[in-house]
Amino acid sequence: MRTILGDMRHVQWHELRHARGSASQVPGMLSRIAWGDSESAEDALNDLGRWIAAMAVFDATVATVPFLWELAAMETVKDRVGVLGLLGTILARGQAHQTEWTRDAHLAVLAGRPTAERLSGDGDPAVRAAAGELLAALGGHDCLSCPPR
Repeated sequence: MRTILGDMRHVQWHELRHARGSASQVPGMLSRIAWGDSESAEDALNDLGRWIAAMAVFDATVATVPFLWELAAMETVKDRVGVLGLLGTILARGQAHQTEWTRDAHLAVLAGRPTAERLSGDGDPAVRAAAGELLAALGGHDCLSCPPR
């Protein structure tokens, strides 16, 4: 049986960067989003958003996206709507000096489309709405960094 966020241990986080420096704290933030109480999870999600998507995307963003999709799919996560919103923010951001980070981050978000489709039928109306908004963004995504679809 697969462990939630278990694959984080395979990422060399200390070699990756985000807006504030080393991404070595990202696994702790993801864990707080996964298992923290509402306040702790919300704080972690806000911090993570500032680190990996506030103004631009980074190599840490690319590594983080698959784990965000995993969190969005977990019913026990307190703020799945916020996680879906962060994925939408990542899709809207870029990195002028590292276009490959933009492309890779966007492709990682786009790869989660099946999860968004599944969540568009979720029992929580707020999650359904957030998944629908993200699906619309996924379907309309067109940027210079990404290959034409």
